[in-house]
Amino acid sequence: MEAVRIGLQVLLVLGGLFLTLLILLHKGKGGGLSDMFGGGMSTSLGSSSVAERNLDRFTVAVAIIWFACIVGLGLLERFSA
Repeated sequence: MEAVRIGLQVLLVLGGLFLTLLILLHKGKGGGLSDMFGGGMSTSLGSSSVAERNLDRFTVAVAIIWFACIVGLGLLERFSA
């Protein structure tokens, strides 16, 4: 059980760091850090670009993994003897 707990903790930390990076890459009202990497070059007519949609998908996937790690660690803590 200890190996699972350590694995989930490592995944939680790495997922949190990666999730922070992905959130900072999103285009905000003022452009944000995504402008540094070419995100400000796309002009949209009411819809987001393909790159922005893919960034959204990656962000949601990492957030789900991060949330699952938190739930898994909570269940391990609750039911461990």
